[in-house]
Amino acid sequence: MKFATAVLATVIACVQAKPEEDRVLELPEMGVFDKYGAFSGYLDIVDTSKKIHYLFFEAQNDSENAPVLIWFNGGPGCSSMLGFMQENGPFRIESGGTKFHESEFSWNRETNILYIEQPAGVGYSYCEGIKDCTFDDHTSGKDNLNAVLEWYEKFPEFKDNELYISGESYAGVYVPYLAYYINKHNDEATDDAFKPNLKGFAVGNGVTNWKYDTTAAFVDMSYWHSLMDEEMHEKFVALDCDWHMPDMIGVTDDCMNLYMDFNDLVSQVNVYDIFGTCWGAGPYPQAEAPTGGFPHLYNAGTDRTHHKKSVTAADYTPWVHWAKQKANPKALKELPPCTFGSSLLDYMNSDAVRTAMHIPSFVQAWDLCTSDINYISEPEASQWIYEALAGKIKMLHYSGDTDGAVPTIGTQNWIASLGWNKTSEWKQYMVEGQVAGYWESYEGNLTFGTVHGAGHMAP
Repeated sequence: MKFATAVLATVIACVQAKPEEDRVLELPEMGVFDKYGAFSGYLDIVDTSKKIHYLFFEAQNDSENAPVLIWFNGGPGCSSMLGFMQENGPFRIESGGTKFHESEFSWNRETNILYIEQPAGVGYSYCEGIKDCTFDDHTSGKDNLNAVLEWYEKFPEFKDNELYISGESYAGVYVPYLAYYINKHNDEATDDAFKPNLKGFAVGNGVTNWKYDTTAAFVDMSYWHSLMDEEMHEKFVALDCDWHMPDMIGVTDDCMNLYMDFNDLVSQVNVYDIFGTCWGAGPYPQAEAPTGGFPHLYNAGTDRTHHKKSVTAADYTPWVHWAKQKANPKALKELPPCTFGSSLLDYMNSDAVRTAMHIPSFVQAWDLCTSDINYISEPEASQWIYEALAGKIKMLHYSGDTDGAVPTIGTQNWIASLGWNKTSEWKQYMVEGQVAGYWESYEGNLTFGTVHGAGHMAP
């Protein structure tokens, strides 16, 4: 009996084991993580040099039974630490701010949230050689599957919990591709193999169909938001431009010339929130320290290493950069697209944060976004996956309605192209007595919703 009890205790200990070497005890400004677990480490992609950095926070409420939620930011080439620091993490820093504060809207209040920096080469993830550091939508999807399976080996106690995948921007590709490859893995795995308990995914302002999203949608949105006049709009309608996204190769000269004129009108508008502040312009600097410096982060003589102090649309949404380069290549460096980044760069590259997150000294400085990876975007994007997974899992696509990078109208257009019947008609939802947005649902278990007054980074 004693032997059986000892064996059972050993089995339970193995199942509930956590990688203590990855545990984050505290972070600057966030204090000690003594109410819920925090972990940061690396996930190996087998038979490659790829090391994928993850950051994980256990749920504040009922972690044992709460779902696991994966979060990706976009790019391709941007770090999911943006989501951690400014969107849905347990602490956040506002654009223009210099200090973190506890977030009452953190997603880890109800979920075990896992941030993954991918593909390798992004953020604190790394790889070696051209072969391992070259990606497309399918290879990144397969790498993400392998990273998730590796994560479950580190945290086996969550294998039975429901799994959801989420993200924004180019994660409109990352998220469905990972869902597709998890579903494929589960279908093909042997009966005794581990199969993630995938229940659904949520994409915010995500690229899904290049024909409808991004440039075409921004041109359309700009007219209805008075960023162009009637004459320019009529010219766009008459030309009926095919923007050949994502690379814009083959766009006619007439369309590109007109787009160049349009770009001159909107180059100082925050493409991620057309009513928002353009950081880096006027009295809203990207990199200017508050009076007295950053005493909350650094002591005198602390090395604040990072690649750059400003972040542009060429970093966070490369297709915006490609479009503007085609339109007016000489003006590229004069088009700060307004994303706040300096405090994030300072924070993530402080010695205290790198040490707390267990980042080896040889790993590159952290950037919000990088162009140092070789990533090829597939022309079909991800709409085909919605069709392939219809009825198998829950699918949510939400859209901040002031975003110009992946505008709401583009999402509505590709959803309409599915030809799916509605199961719930368009209706408003309320928060504190105010209209917070609208939603509708379709056959195939797809729900679409807007977030009223929010931009590209809706969370």
